Amino acid sequence: MPYLTMTDTAAELFLGTQGVELDETNPENRFNRAWMAKVSDLIDEAVAAKKPLIVSATGKFFTNGLDTDYIFSGAEPLPTYLDAVHALYAKLVSSAVPTIAAVNGHAFGAGAMLALCADYRIMRSDRGFWSLPEAALNMPFPRGMAGLLRTRLSDATVTEAMLTSRRYGGADAVAAGIVEEAVDAEQLLVRAREVAAERAQFAGDNLGMIKRALRLPLLEDLTAPTPATLL
Repeated sequence: MPYLTMTDTAAELFLGTQGVELDETNPENRFNRAWMAKVSDLIDEAVAAKKPLIVSATGKFFTNGLDTDYIFSGAEPLPTYLDAVHALYAKLVSSAVPTIAAVNGHAFGAGAMLALCADYRIMRSDRGFWSLPEAALNMPFPRGMAGLLRTRLSDATVTEAMLTSRRYGGADAVAAGIVEEAVDAEQLLVRAREVAAERAQFAGDNLGMIKRALRLPLLEDLTAPTPATLL
């Protein structure tokens, strides 16, 4: 289950489970309901502490996105589940602290989009891909996800990424504007902490107001109910 580590300068949210490289119950850090609730609570904790928030993970994956086993189980209607994913995005996008994604491994689908919710993104240069596999999997993008991608990426990049399911390594992700930097694995958290320290002075309610104004059309997309006719 995700956990938070507090330092003097930042809150570090890890999407895996403390003390293990892989959580056997969720080795790919997929968006199950309990996982999303925990991530949401930890974001709230970082914001309450008014510390920059670094989001990273343990293991091979940053996150492999939607919990397809849960979706296909029919435990709840798909639109309701997607609305919960969108709510998590909205919380991170508008959080009143600087946010930095330190993408330690594969970031696919909803996990790739979670990285885009951060203000600043750093990716490993030696391993891991950022990708939107939905076209290859014959899956649509709901309004909230499409709005997030359209807002955070250039038209050329979002068109290629959404329509071709291309996998971007670190250098390609920098060139496409998906992430700001790609660094060696041992420098990933070091660099994320440097960026957090540089931006720490801005944490607080005013930053949240600025973000909400900046992302108002996106927040409207993310909070719009997903229609039952999506699939």
